[in-house]
Order: sequence, then structure tokens, then C-alpha cells
Amino acid sequence: MSSNKTVYIIVGPTAVGKTAFAIELAKHLNTEIISADARQCYQEMNIGVARPTPQELAQVPHHFIASHSIQDTINASVFEQYALDTLQRLFTTKDAVVMVGGTGLYIKAFCEGLDMIPAIDPTIREGIIQQFEKLGLRWLQKEVAAKDPMYWEKGEQQNPQRLMRALEVILGTGNSIVSYQHKNKITRPFNIVKIGIEMPRDLLYDRINQRVINMVEEGLEQEVKSLISYASLNALQTVGYSEWLTYFNNEISKERVVELIQQNTRHYAKRQMTWFKKDPDTKWYQSSMLNAAQIIG
Repeated sequence: MSSNKTVYIIVGPTAVGKTAFAIELAKHLNTEIISADARQCYQEMNIGVARPTPQELAQVPHHFIASHSIQDTINASVFEQYALDTLQRLFTTKDAVVMVGGTGLYIKAFCEGLDMIPAIDPTIREGIIQQFEKLGLRWLQKEVAAKDPMYWEKGEQQNPQRLMRALEVILGTGNSIVSYQHKNKITRPFNIVKIGIEMPRDLLYDRINQRVINMVEEGLEQEVKSLISYASLNALQTVGYSEWLTYFNNEISKERVVELIQQNTRHYAKRQMTWFKKDPDTKWYQSSMLNAAQIIG
């Protein structure tokens, strides 16, 4: 690949308008889109992950959308390889490609490469998941704090996925996950331009609340019900899906489910912004001021 090729990466919180702008930009560049979303890649998940509509998908070719099954193992490493392979094909006929999504770790893996953590016996992770499901977040936090204080000091203490990964690595390798995170960044043989989209928080939260209502009206309950046999899979441990499980057990009302999805989505959007704002290479634009031709010149 030549360094005169460019990947435009569009980031920002959920519901800010990334999909619409990505399509506008891809049309302007006469190119295609690679999604960087850890859930939209699953064929079985549609409404709850705000997958682009058939009309949107028809406007520009998309990659990593409904490309895998929820039974497949998908992680940042899988995405990194998928995106690089797709780019190699697209760059034979295109000078630019658009990437868009809200999964910060996937974008980081694509831009910089991943830390080379040794393979770990899967039974270790299975044991951790079983204990976590039985004993909860507080148990997990105590375990990580005791066994990997180096990670505990700097890591995401409220994120069970990250905590389980840290515990898995320390138990499987004897080393803190932090010790694998000092690798030099990979320099990719193409240019990367990062475009961040933001909007006033109250407006974003209104959009999130309305989007959740729309999802329910479009049949989100039925979508989740059809996936109930997969409830233990990592793919379903996600906002918009996990909240329904207590409802199906008659423990909470549907109104409460909607409130919880709205609340958890707002929290997720806040975490996304915290992650993306840490990257000094991202140039930020208000959603109301977006214009593909002006932004890329």
C-alpha cells in the first residue's frame, strides 16, 4: 500500500449522526465504508444496534455490517485483520476509504496494532465468567485489585469485560496486562485522518431517548426474544439487549426496560466521548456544521 492512500475515520458517541455523515463523505470520495462497530457486524442483531437501514446500505457499499454470526468470536484483533484485508482490496481501485464507528478499541487496534498478549487457556476465562455471574462486580473488582494492583490503579474499574480480561491475563501468564501495553505503535503504510462529531449534551441525550423509543416501536422486544437462547454470549451482553432479560422474567415493567436502555445508552455515549477525546489526532466538528466537501477540502 502506498502512503498516498488515506483512511478517513469518523468517531463520536452513539446517535450523533456518524452513519449519515459517513455516507455523505464516502459518496463525495466515490468510495466504500468499513464499519468499526463491535455489534453491527452480527447478522442476528439489527434494531438494537442501530444498524444502517437498507436504504442507507444501498447508497454506499459497507463492510463489517451483518458480516458475522453472534456465535463467531469477534474481537479487536479479528476486526484489525478484517479491516486491513478489506483495505488492501479497496486500495487497488480507491485512493481513500471511510471508516466509521463507536468502538474505540477496534479503531485503536486498526490505527496502532494490538498488544501481543500470549494465548491463554480458555478454561481460565470460563471460570472467571462463572464466578462473576455468581458473585457479581464487587467480587471481580476485589480479585483484580488483589491480584493485579498495577492494572487496578489505572484500569477501568467499572467495566466487567476489561476487569475479566485483566484477571484472565494475570492468572494465565503471571504478568500484569499492563506489562503487555508498552509496545511501540505500528505505523500504517497509509494516511489516517480522524474526524470527531459532537453535539450539545442535552440535544444528544434527547436524540438517544427518542432513538430508543423508535427501536421499541420497530420491534426490539421481538428481536431480543428471538435471541434469548444466546443470552449468555458476549454479543448479547450489550445495551439494548441485556435490559430485557429481567422483563422476560416478569421482574420489571416494559416502561422500566425503556428507561434503563435510555439511561445505559446515555452512559455509554459519555464513555465513548471520554475515550475519543483522549486522542489528540482527532479533529472535532459540531454535527450541525458538517460538510464533507469543506472538511476534506
